[in-house]
Amino acid sequence: MLIKGMVPANGKRVVQEHLLFLLQNCNSVNALIQIHTQVLLNGLSHKNILIAKLLSFYIASGHLRHAHHLFAKMDNPTTTVWNHVIRGYARSHMPWKSIQCYSHMLSAEVLPDVVTYSSLLSACARGGLEKEGEQLHAMVLVKGYCSNVFVDTNLINFYARHDGVQRARHVFDDMAERSVVSWNSILAGYVRCGDFDGAIRVFDAMPCRNVVSWTTMVAGCAQNGKCRQALLLFGEMRRARVELDQVALVAALSACAELGDLKLGRWIHWYVQQWFVARNQQPSVRLSNALIHMYASCGIIHEAYRVFVNMPWKSTVSWTSMIMAFAKQGLGKEALDLFKTMLSDGVGVNGVSPDDITFIGVLCACSHAGFVDEGRQIFASMKHTWGINPRIEHYGCMVDLLSRAGFLDEARGLIETMPLKPNDALWGALLGGCLIHKNSDLASQVENKLVPELSVDQAAGYLVLLSNIYAFGQRWQDVITVRQKMIGMGVKKPPGRSWIQINGVVHNFVAGDMTHKHSHFIYEILYDVTKQANLEGYGSEINVFLDIEV
Repeated sequence: MLIKGMVPANGKRVVQEHLLFLLQNCNSVNALIQIHTQVLLNGLSHKNILIAKLLSFYIASGHLRHAHHLFAKMDNPTTTVWNHVIRGYARSHMPWKSIQCYSHMLSAEVLPDVVTYSSLLSACARGGLEKEGEQLHAMVLVKGYCSNVFVDTNLINFYARHDGVQRARHVFDDMAERSVVSWNSILAGYVRCGDFDGAIRVFDAMPCRNVVSWTTMVAGCAQNGKCRQALLLFGEMRRARVELDQVALVAALSACAELGDLKLGRWIHWYVQQWFVARNQQPSVRLSNALIHMYASCGIIHEAYRVFVNMPWKSTVSWTSMIMAFAKQGLGKEALDLFKTMLSDGVGVNGVSPDDITFIGVLCACSHAGFVDEGRQIFASMKHTWGINPRIEHYGCMVDLLSRAGFLDEARGLIETMPLKPNDALWGALLGGCLIHKNSDLASQVENKLVPELSVDQAAGYLVLLSNIYAFGQRWQDVITVRQKMIGMGVKKPPGRSWIQINGVVHNFVAGDMTHKHSHFIYEILYDVTKQANLEGYGSEINVFLDIEV
């Protein structure tokens, strides 16, 4: 395909045309490098039209190092060539290099144009370059480029990311012409700062919405805890016959996981299968991870595992999600076995390794399964083998593991010798162990360390737990003291809450709740279920006063 060796000077024009043709049909980096080699071998490195084409292909493929070397050898690059390089860095993981290129461009006395400033503002938005962005805005005003839709859109994006939505809104309101990208930029600004009322006003006012507009709203709601609203918008998106992209699907699956909406989650899984089968493609790793999380959150662990097994490549997040899923379902052995498989297969073959979240999952699994020795070994390997310094969450898992298993002194020693300041969750885990193993003496010592540090909102659960521990030890005076302390602090333990979804509607209940319109019928069913459970041998704990309301 390529011409080998040197050619006469009068044949260089033919070679140049041939290489330009090859560039237009280039579909791999290896072919690109071969063409570059031919440019050098045939003495064509001074041909700017050829070099500019080669440069743009390197940048488009993300090979900025090759692009930089090529650019450095160019004679008097034009504004267009400078713009290629600046735009390439603006879209890379090194957006600040765009500013460096801009400085060199000015030093070379090459005049920037509207494309230059548009790319630079994009780089400032992505790289958090607030000072540089402000200076560029001033230059844009001086040069009169503020009426350009591309410059204005990147200004909106810059201010929406770094200076609040108000300045972005000023730019947006002053625009003579607005594209759908401009609308999407201001919409994303409102969502990013959590102003969903403003986002809805913008969304409703949009003359034209595309998939990005819908996805911005769905993902924004899901990421900010407005899961019900996210699913309502997702439903509207479907009814509007907008093609669902992977970002919207991941966001909707996240909301399904949070709300326990298995029905919609299954529909999304079906849609994903149909869409990708029709195109002979595989879902992205991120989308598969979201499916695992959704099924695990809904308690359908076998479906989560089926998605996991069918993934052609698994990221660290994939392994971690499945380990977490097993751990949350109390399947400690399965979680530990999967972790071992990850270490033996995943690390060597796929190049993935466990991260700090993986270790939280596997330590949690060890805790629920009572795998004390394995938990100790895994905890020790974090720093020694993987170079990961344990965080407070890892210490919490270890304290919980040791406390559940009855190693209360070891758990206390770990808390008192750890390099981090222990929080209430660690002392609470130790208290939980005191309840399991009826150690009221240690609980009394923990009380002296824990309770003085607690706010009123934090104290309720721990004080009820202490009261129960003292009741187990028949230390009734201490029970009275704890209850009086709760009254004095104004503490009241919030009642537990339960959710159930019926016909797409989520209902929630608290103990003694009579607000539901079908409450009498519900309590009749509950009575029958309780009666049947008692016949099957169920018996409630009655030798301590659990969760007494004050």
